[in-house]
Amino acid sequence: MSDGRKEDEVDLFVIGGGSGGVRAARIAAGHGAKVMLAEEFRMGGTCVIRGCVPKKLYVLASRFAKDFAEARGFGWQVGESRHDWHRLVGAKEAEITRLEGLYAKGQASAGVEVVKSRAVIEGPNTIRLLADNRVIRAKHILIATGGRPNRDAALPGIEHAITSNEVFDLEEFPKRIVIAGGGYIALEFAGIFRLLGAEVTVIYRGAQVLRGFDQDLRDNLVAAYEKMGVRFVLNDTFSRIERAETGLVGHTKAGARIEADQILLAIGRSPNVEGLGLDKAGIATGADGAILVDAASRTNIPSIFAVGDVTNRVNLTPVAIREGHALADTLFGGAKGIKPWQVDYANIPTAVFTTPEIGTVGLTEAEARAQYGVVDLYRTSFRPIRATLSGGEDKVMMKILVDGESDRVLGVHILGEGAGELIQLLGIALKMGATKADFDATMAVHPTAAEELVTLRTRTARFTR
Repeated sequence: MSDGRKEDEVDLFVIGGGSGGVRAARIAAGHGAKVMLAEEFRMGGTCVIRGCVPKKLYVLASRFAKDFAEARGFGWQVGESRHDWHRLVGAKEAEITRLEGLYAKGQASAGVEVVKSRAVIEGPNTIRLLADNRVIRAKHILIATGGRPNRDAALPGIEHAITSNEVFDLEEFPKRIVIAGGGYIALEFAGIFRLLGAEVTVIYRGAQVLRGFDQDLRDNLVAAYEKMGVRFVLNDTFSRIERAETGLVGHTKAGARIEADQILLAIGRSPNVEGLGLDKAGIATGADGAILVDAASRTNIPSIFAVGDVTNRVNLTPVAIREGHALADTLFGGAKGIKPWQVDYANIPTAVFTTPEIGTVGLTEAEARAQYGVVDLYRTSFRPIRATLSGGEDKVMMKILVDGESDRVLGVHILGEGAGELIQLLGIALKMGATKADFDATMAVHPTAAEELVTLRTRTARFTR
């Protein structure tokens, strides 16, 4: 090569072909860096292969049950319907295979060399590819290996349970499923399986699910799920799981006995750091195994960086993508006049694809009241226009939190159809520092549910401290 480098030397070596890794690799290569990326499983990572994308496809599939049931109110004569689980699984697999191909093609087009191998760090600038025992020298190393589902290894009978890795590809649709966990993954799958016709039980160790979300969202979602027939077992966990003639039996610490065809563990995720050689390289990790990084995603080893869920900062796909982009621009964008930049983690909008859907951005009510002297609350709950003819019991809940002194909107929380789409746009408003007066001055679009956000003028409560 003209610059005298050997073929086994690169500017950036990326471990992990998920959202953060592929973005960093592509942007870095676009800046002229020589980049190699190692992925031992499938390109696309958790989000594309066994996370966001297949989950959203299954959510959409499940919602047709409501559409069929409610169509009669609008004059449709709908015949008997039946869901084909195997057809859904096959269609999902075809789509994620297509997306995986696009990810690989995108890396190749950018000039990134992709190798199918496990990569182990052997030093600040050294990586070993286990597939062929090749040693690579890299000026910079990026760890983007994401997270993995937690399994309680000490739980007797744990071998009978599945995680979110396996749930998409079950050979048979479970007529009875118990889901352990109270986070967004557990609640999303509860909605999917209930609407597809399964008996669903959610067991959670806490007093209420969706810890960290606004309390009104939590309470209203549980109420909606209970109307759908989802059963909640709270303040309890499994003591053991056993296989019986009729299926699985989960025994709880409170003495309950719950029968199921499948038991899904959705009890959180942990950074995927096992076997990467972190100890050998001297990379510092936290108590949860997460790789410790600074605001620029740099570890305690100056040449090694980490982005995405493996750092356990904000575990969302768009955040990993943004972190990877920022890193590539910072390391290699100088020649193009791109200044170093860092990710701003304030006011990140996010959605939970339950049914009804959750969209949230900014502070919860509890957070706002703890941080601000005066907080104004605007809240409404109403039947959407679809429910007036369909006869559905769905409710939309909207909540706006405002700094009572500056009038700046601190948080918006929505439960209802399209909440995810709405919250993306509201994220722009909060990022720009919009005030309640700005909301009030915006013309409404009628008839929509979203118009309530700009016509909600009567304050529900004022909190002072």
